[in-house]
Amino acid sequence: MDYLPSALAVVAAYLMGSLSFAVIVSKLMGLNDPRSYGSKNPGATNVLRSGNKAAAVATLLLDGLKGWLPMALVTWFGRDYGLREGTLAAVGLAAFLGHLYPVFFKFEGGKGVATAAGVLFGVHWVLGLATLATWVIVAFFSRYSSLASLACALFAPWYYMIGDRSFWYMDKTMALAIFVMSACLAYRHKENINKLLRGEESKLGSKAKR
Repeated sequence: MDYLPSALAVVAAYLMGSLSFAVIVSKLMGLNDPRSYGSKNPGATNVLRSGNKAAAVATLLLDGLKGWLPMALVTWFGRDYGLREGTLAAVGLAAFLGHLYPVFFKFEGGKGVATAAGVLFGVHWVLGLATLATWVIVAFFSRYSSLASLACALFAPWYYMIGDRSFWYMDKTMALAIFVMSACLAYRHKENINKLLRGEESKLGSKAKR
């Protein structure tokens, strides 16, 4: 059995995920490195603290794209290139882990919320939309991006299981990948959880403390 095409797809997804667009976009737009202010997290929410909404939106879309695109390519061309069963789940997880531990940025990455959302849209648009709606609702009422992200991490695996046989046929490998992403998201937000409990977490729209 030839596992090389699947292995190459996973490596390519990880390398794509390793593109830290918060840093790249900020540099291209002449902004400060997002790792130097606010939460020091290279993600769209922290870029928003720079006051440049266009940079934040670009970061958000590109971080989501790098999660969705590898999934889409495997879905469209996987059979043509003989990709093994389970490759789709492995590719999605690899892109997500690339964002968390980017080889191009000393393995110091972001929290992976947008990239995880892109992966979920790659699984099925309904799954992505349900998770996105959860983020919007929680963020709208709480004004906390971190709390909204934690809610998504909690509900995404359940959405995948609930949608079985209605929108998709649940794959155990994919379910495991989604669960791992959710666990990683929760872990990466551990400091935010402590700040939320202390009432010190920054709300959406707050400016970075220089």
